[in-house]
Amino acid sequence: MFDSLLVANRGEIARRVIRTARRLGVRAIAVHSEADADLPFVTEADEAVCVGPANPAQSYRNVEAILAAARSTGAQAIHPGYGFLSENAEFARTVSEAGLIWVGPGADAITAMGDKINARNLMAAAGVPVAPGTTEPAADLDAAVAAAAGIGYPVMVKAAAGGGGMGMGVAADEAGLRTEYDKVRAFAERMFGDGSVLIERYFPRVRHVEVQILGLADGRVVALGERECSVQRRNQKLVEESPSPAVSADLRERFLAAAVRAGEAVNYRNAGTVECLLDPSTQEFFFLEMNTRLQVEHPVTEYVYGVDLVEEQLRVAAGLAPTFDPDALTPRGHAIELRVNAEDPKRFLPGPGAIRTWVEPTGEGVRVDSGYVEGNTVTPFYDSLLAKLIVSGATREEAVQRARAAVARFEIAGPKNNLPFFAELLENPEFLSGDYDTGIVGRMR
Repeated sequence: MFDSLLVANRGEIARRVIRTARRLGVRAIAVHSEADADLPFVTEADEAVCVGPANPAQSYRNVEAILAAARSTGAQAIHPGYGFLSENAEFARTVSEAGLIWVGPGADAITAMGDKINARNLMAAAGVPVAPGTTEPAADLDAAVAAAAGIGYPVMVKAAAGGGGMGMGVAADEAGLRTEYDKVRAFAERMFGDGSVLIERYFPRVRHVEVQILGLADGRVVALGERECSVQRRNQKLVEESPSPAVSADLRERFLAAAVRAGEAVNYRNAGTVECLLDPSTQEFFFLEMNTRLQVEHPVTEYVYGVDLVEEQLRVAAGLAPTFDPDALTPRGHAIELRVNAEDPKRFLPGPGAIRTWVEPTGEGVRVDSGYVEGNTVTPFYDSLLAKLIVSGATREEAVQRARAAVARFEIAGPKNNLPFFAELLENPEFLSGDYDTGIVGRMR
């Protein structure tokens, strides 16, 4: 194992990685913007370096500043967390070329999965189910209209270089397609510097299910179960649980086998997630995308499989064997994660501010991965995630009961937060039944 690790991220995920690094005796180095100087991840690191002002382009996405911090502190490895530079193939390549250890998949795998169309085509060739859609970018509006006619409406219009639920639109007919195509293309050019657009079949009632994979140092790819991620707003996740209440033993076997094939197709190493759409009426599933990094929702898998995924990431990067037996992975119990955001619980609009009160719940089966403490200020410069409330139990019912109690005990005053939404969700009959889909939040509003 290397003896020093720079965490190229902020907030709860930086704090989370630092916690495991220090437990393993690895010197943890934080980088931070001027706006984040007082946050817990900075004070809890063994060493911290300011890499620029609040603007992420000048700090957390500033490759030269981060590499300079690594050199000045003698860091041997870099963990990118999620977001920012975590899926930037050029950054991964630059880190390796600088003689540092990159805690993540190789640059080639990131590149292969970063383009939605290329990823779809690779997965189809590997025998992973993909939804009906285009095999190359729709070069112009006429090409998009022709493609949609062949696929059949409704269709999803997606930015080929997008991710995280951004750069997508639904068209019910040709008129809608003409509007959404121009909108998505313009957004993609502005956000990703790539206006390529793909057209896919849209499923009105669908579940979002993903599989955690880990590419081991010896070349094997293993799957650590699935996560249900269908509670979403604006195509972005709010709640995740494992195992999925929609997945039978037979379907799980098919999911995991497909995810392993997906990882093997790109010689995947380290942690990654294969995201799929599940049609609950037919039990068919389709590849959506592969996230070539650690996911926000990784703690639910940690609970169910009894592993520390950050530790496994570090071990793979160091060329070490995993702490678990890949041939004897046994899930136990149920876990649910609630993303506590600084946002209005009705319209989900950001609501930053100074934190006057911050009291985290405790108790059996309760874990809080937070990025803030009382007295900190939530600024408007970054993602609205305040903390992740993770609960576990022997059954889904027990996990839900513990979640209700934990939400009631979580006290936050100052910034707006979505805890009232979770209190409502955890009493919602559709959610409690387990038979819900990606439209559940819309139906609650």
